[in-house]
This record gives sequence, C-alpha cells and structure tokens, in this order.
Amino acid sequence: MALKSLLAASALTLMTTTAHAGDVRIMWYSDGIEGEVFQDLVSRFMKDNPGINVIVDNVAYSVIKEQLPVQLEAGNGPDIARVTAIKDLAKHWLDLRPLVSNAAYWDENFGANADWMRPDGSNQISGFMTQLTLTGGFANKTLFEQAGVALPGPKATWAEWAAAAKKVAASQQIPYPMALDRSGHRITAPNISYGANYVGADGKPAKLDAGAKAYLGQFIGWTKDGTMSKDVWVSAAGQSYRAAADDFINGQVAFYYAGSWQIPNFAKKIGSNFDWVATGSPCGPTSCTGLPGGAALVAVKYTKNPKDVAKVMEYLSSETVVKEFSERTLFLPAHKGVIAKGVSFKSDSQLVKDALNTFVGASKSTADAAQKMPGWRWSDTLYGAIVTRTAQAVAGEMTAEEAFTRIDSDVADKVKASGL
Repeated sequence: MALKSLLAASALTLMTTTAHAGDVRIMWYSDGIEGEVFQDLVSRFMKDNPGINVIVDNVAYSVIKEQLPVQLEAGNGPDIARVTAIKDLAKHWLDLRPLVSNAAYWDENFGANADWMRPDGSNQISGFMTQLTLTGGFANKTLFEQAGVALPGPKATWAEWAAAAKKVAASQQIPYPMALDRSGHRITAPNISYGANYVGADGKPAKLDAGAKAYLGQFIGWTKDGTMSKDVWVSAAGQSYRAAADDFINGQVAFYYAGSWQIPNFAKKIGSNFDWVATGSPCGPTSCTGLPGGAALVAVKYTKNPKDVAKVMEYLSSETVVKEFSERTLFLPAHKGVIAKGVSFKSDSQLVKDALNTFVGASKSTADAAQKMPGWRWSDTLYGAIVTRTAQAVAGEMTAEEAFTRIDSDVADKVKASGL
C-alpha cells in the first residue's frame, strides 16, 4: 500500500478508536468554504449542549471516497459523515426514524431526496442532503473577451465549446482549452447528453451503449490532441478523484466542466482576478443535461452514541441552520421549507448571483436518465469503472475500445460479487 494510503488509513483508524462517551465524530470534507461555516454551527451546538462533544475531522475528499468505505465494511467509521456515494453505501447508515423527535418533519422537508440515501424498499431516515448540486460548465469570460472569441450560446454543443476554447487558448497562450474533473460522475453528464443510458431493463447495469462510447471516445481523443487537459486524468491512479478547479482559478483553462458546488470556491479564490460565468451543460445529440446530485450528511449505524447522534442531526437539519448554512456557503438547499421561503445568498458578487441563477435554470432541462442516477444502486459502480479505464486510455495504456470492454467487465464482476 502506498505511504499516502497508509497514512490515510491510520488516520481513520485513530478517528474510530479514540471516541469517548459523549463524543460525536463527524467526518467532513470541503469543496470550498463550507467547512468553516459548518464548524461555526457545530460550535454553537456544543455551547447549548455541553454534554455532547462534537469533533469535526476535516479530511480530503479522497479519504471519503477511498478509505471510508473500507472502514464501514469493517464495522467502524465515524458517527456521522458527509458523503457523495450515498446510495452505494446505504447499508451502513443508521435509521434515525425511531430516534428523532419529529419524523414527519424529515419526511416533509427532505422526502424528495430521501431515497437517494436509504436501502431500497425501506422508509429509513438516513440523514439529509447538505446541498443539491448540478454539474455544469464555467468559462473564463475575461480570457474569451481578450481573445475576441464570443462565448457560445446556451444551446452550443460540446464540439462548439471545444472549438471556441481552442481559439482562446491559442490566442492567450494558456495550456488547456478545456478541463473536466477526473470523475466518473462528472463525465456521465456529457455521456447522457450523447444518448447514454446506464440502466438495463432489469434495473442492473447495461453494457456501455453507443452514446456513452461516442462521448468517451471523443473525450479520450481530446486529451490526446490537447483540447482537453490530460494532466488532470493521468496525475492519479485507479478511481482517485482530482478536480481541475485550481487550473481554472489560476487562469490556465478557458472552459471547465465541474458543477454548482464550485461557485463559493471561485467566489473566494478568484475574487476580482478575472470574470467568470456559469454556462450550463453543453449539448450532445440528445440533450443538454447536467447530472443532479449533492452531498449528504448521514448517520453511521456503527455509532456507540445513537441518541447523541440523533440530537446533533436534528440540530443540523433544522430549518434555521439549513437556511444559514445555505446562505453562507452559496449552496442550493435541499430543504423544502427553506426553498419555499427563499434564500438570501450572502454575496455581493453579481458573478456569483448570475452563476447560481444559471444553475437553477439549467436544472429545468435535466434529462430523465440523469435524474435516475442519484438514487440508483449501481451509479458509483459505473462511475468507478469509467474513471479508472478512461484514465488508462488517456494515459495510452489501452485503446478506447479496450477501455470500453474493461468497463463492462469491471461492472459485471462487481454485480456478480454482490450476489444481487
């Protein structure tokens, strides 16, 4: 095992073996500033509840993605965790329904997304979404203007964005026309725009279809001819995640495909260095869709303090706390009551407000196939296989066709091993 993995595993072991009675450990990762806001809210809870000591372990997203599942399979883990592999790990979540004081409140306000994080066929209350997200693009408007290249319109295709971004990169002498996160989740949105459907007739994964192969093949080709950043995809191994956010923030990318969660990160780190805009998702032959999702705060069933965990979760899920968290982090809330009453995002930046509105508008054109992904048992299985094998093709370790074959076999092996 690599030293980095050993250190991460050791850190997680420490987290799960040093808790004492009255301690509630929360494993938390951040895309931007939300960790600071979350810690402030937790500190207030502890002042009002001196008998409960809440410890927030801030970790890299890679720890959540790669190390937490190992801990959970061993019957360990934190008491609460912020995760994105919500459905795939649902068997490990604690059912809060018998522990919270008002289950109807949870059903009413978080019911629309509750199935994303519960075992199939149950009415379990596992937690709540800390925010809703949608994948989409961002353009460095300043670079486009300096290059004299018009921003493609809302119905522009992936090919049109690629052509425009290449002109900008050549004019402004930046290394990357486009970048897309090293993520099977992220690349699924354009796959679906090209007609991909991962779900077979029996509800289990289907083999990659023509739509998925069309975009993945194009993407691999773009990394080889310099249209798309290759570095993001070859700088890590296996299913490891790597965002291209820093490249965009540093003005090295004309067009970046990520998602709404990057807005607060850009607001803080780009500041007035350049103007940027959210673009929605470029179009493929069948749609112009993003992929919905988000991060969930879930209770872990291996906790030794379920009552205290429920009390912490009730506080964090309360309408006033969700509203404040959403307003300060610039995240789209998943709480029905908060949405109905409106959110006053704490930003003086018109760029931020315009970007948030762009994502709200883009959510209205989300394809049906994309809507299915967050609550589908096999989403993360597909994402992991796609990112691993696509990255190998990008690195030249196999051809695109070989990558497609390996994706299908990887997924089939996972399904077989599950016994489902």
